[in-house]
Amino acid sequence: MLGVGQKFPEFKLTGVVSTDMKNAFQTFDRNSFPGKWLVVFFWPKDFTFVCPTEIAGFGKLDREFKDRDAQILGVSIDSEYVHLAWRRNHEDLKDLPFPMLSDIRRELSTALGILDPAEGVAQRAAYIVDPNGIIRFVYVTDLNVGRNPEEVLRVLDALQTDELCPCGWEKGQETLKVA
Repeated sequence: MLGVGQKFPEFKLTGVVSTDMKNAFQTFDRNSFPGKWLVVFFWPKDFTFVCPTEIAGFGKLDREFKDRDAQILGVSIDSEYVHLAWRRNHEDLKDLPFPMLSDIRRELSTALGILDPAEGVAQRAAYIVDPNGIIRFVYVTDLNVGRNPEEVLRVLDALQTDELCPCGWEKGQETLKVA
């Protein structure tokens, strides 16, 4: 699995950005958001149970991430058409403020080393990638356990201080000073 300090892989994926078929699809790559931090999170499959709780959780914090010059990208191995159908049919996903990317060929999840060997789906992984394309944070849980989007936001805040941050540090608190 690629980790902290490594370059996030190049990718070119189709994303769903709307429930309107006329403008639902858009292509994204690693350079689609120049100068921005990327928060890229993966879920195993659409039309499941844990996944929409996480996706909606990230959606609720989208404004907070944008305020920190970060773009959220959600990814699974499902096709863009399955993403569109799920967005249209799940109340919590209809108005998502970030793209749902299709890694149907499993190229990005394979390049990152997060393709679950037993299930053939992306593991429940989240990455924070700095504006230079370097992975600064990786968070992976078991397929059955949802992540905490607030923790990802907290870590982004800490990374953006470029200071030493103690355990549980939150935005606005003092950082550690080396004597």
